[in-house]
Amino acid sequence: MIYLELFFGFLTVGIFSFGGAYAAIPLIRDVVLSYGWLDEETLTNMIAVGESTPGPIMVNLATYIGSSQGGILGGIIATFAVVLPAFLIILLIMVLLRKMMGNKYVQAVLRGLKPCIAGIIVATGIHMILQNCVGPLIRKPIDLWPLFITVILSIFYFGSRKVMKKKVSPIMLIAAAAVLGVVVYGI
Repeated sequence: MIYLELFFGFLTVGIFSFGGAYAAIPLIRDVVLSYGWLDEETLTNMIAVGESTPGPIMVNLATYIGSSQGGILGGIIATFAVVLPAFLIILLIMVLLRKMMGNKYVQAVLRGLKPCIAGIIVATGIHMILQNCVGPLIRKPIDLWPLFITVILSIFYFGSRKVMKKKVSPIMLIAAAAVLGVVVYGI
């Protein structure tokens, strides 16, 4: 019986919690107190703990309350129930988006967004390079090492595309940047 209560209680939270986790807290409080799973003080403490742990607070609370009421299976059921509505909504959006991808207007919007996103990424990269190289000139001298690392990574990226005729994995670039950072700043 507790498993059905956990499922339907947290399914209700998942369905009707719009506006993010903080907007869902009153609904979580209402469901938890109506079933008598926790008292007000314990729930308040769990909200505080849920905010300080990684992950969405609704999932954290569902997992904790479910496991405290029904063991590991209760935690799994409550967590599944709270994320199920969002999962189904995203799935529906993906199905609709896939059908709309053939629409010429949707294609035009996506083609228009690509250069904008690329420009934002490039502008952010340039801003970060300048901020790390120049920074506040009053407090520190010009540091050309970030520019050097960027040039080395660019040569690695574009050189591998020319030589090996394939793209370098972003993970490889991150690893190379980490190694260069350790070599430049750590040694």
